[in-house]
Amino acid sequence: MSERPRNLVALSATHRTAGLDERAAFTVPAGGAEVFYATAREAGLAEAVLLATCNRLEAYAVGDEAAALHLRSALLKATGAPAPALDQHLRPVPGLQAVEHLFSVVSGLESQMVGEVEIAGQVKDAYADALARGMTGPILNRVFQRAFQAGAWARTNTGISQGQVSLGNVAVELAMRVFGSLADARVLVLGTGDVGRQVVQALVSRGASQVSVASRTFENARILAEEFSGSSLTLADALRQAHAHDVIVGCATVERALLDAVTLREIAGRRSGRPLLLVDLGVPRNFAAGVQGLDGAYLCDLDDLARISNANLKARLAEVDRARLVLAEKAARTWGAANHQASPEA
Repeated sequence: MSERPRNLVALSATHRTAGLDERAAFTVPAGGAEVFYATAREAGLAEAVLLATCNRLEAYAVGDEAAALHLRSALLKATGAPAPALDQHLRPVPGLQAVEHLFSVVSGLESQMVGEVEIAGQVKDAYADALARGMTGPILNRVFQRAFQAGAWARTNTGISQGQVSLGNVAVELAMRVFGSLADARVLVLGTGDVGRQVVQALVSRGASQVSVASRTFENARILAEEFSGSSLTLADALRQAHAHDVIVGCATVERALLDAVTLREIAGRRSGRPLLLVDLGVPRNFAAGVQGLDGAYLCDLDDLARISNANLKARLAEVDRARLVLAEKAARTWGAANHQASPEA
């Protein structure tokens, strides 16, 4: 009996290897996951999982010694990115290091906002998608299931997630720095996905009472707005009425900016000196960059929010280091068990 392939490798491109606009160049478009898994199957990869978020493009695979090359080809086809643009940011992570890396990712240690809570759910969704497609097996099943357990341990037993770090909470904290109380602030949220929901929920929990939600699909905006007693708009109406809002949060999936530089200048000019906060949570960007010089207008993107979130990180570094040590031990045990399970003699 020939030995089953058990070479585990991950390829990773994140905020650590690519800037905000560079990350936008290799997002996974609609239908990209289907392309990824079809390519992985054709290449003969025994197991594969694709993880694509606004700050992270990663894939984990089990196969022969050419697994990394097959994985790269699948990512190139899934994203449609030119090979030179993606290759300069992709980093290979082999074997045990891949397991340690995944454990750290699920725990929030590798996030741009260290300790953020959304990533655990995003990894679970990615794994569930691969599982439903029949693209997981004995190694990735064990590795991912143990990663979820390790992430839960890290969040429960260390202080890495103190304050419940999330995009929604950090965006709202920023708005409160600018306006103080949000009770009288008019807020517009563009986008109704997971991040949009988090933002709306955080806004309402902090006292915002004038929240409008817009989406390309009006029904999605209506449902989300009604859940939190807000109002809903079509995307076209929202953009026409943008000047009437004090805070505009962009978290829509776009191919080009919803508000370009000319439009942003017009919006700022119509506000008669009243402050305008633009919070861009999109990759690609929802708002054109380079408008920070406008009087009374403040533009913050994901990189800015990460800096704000991590400003107090030093107080948690001891917790991060402790978490990494324990996660490394858990990863080593998981990798040893996965290798034993996949061997013909097991």
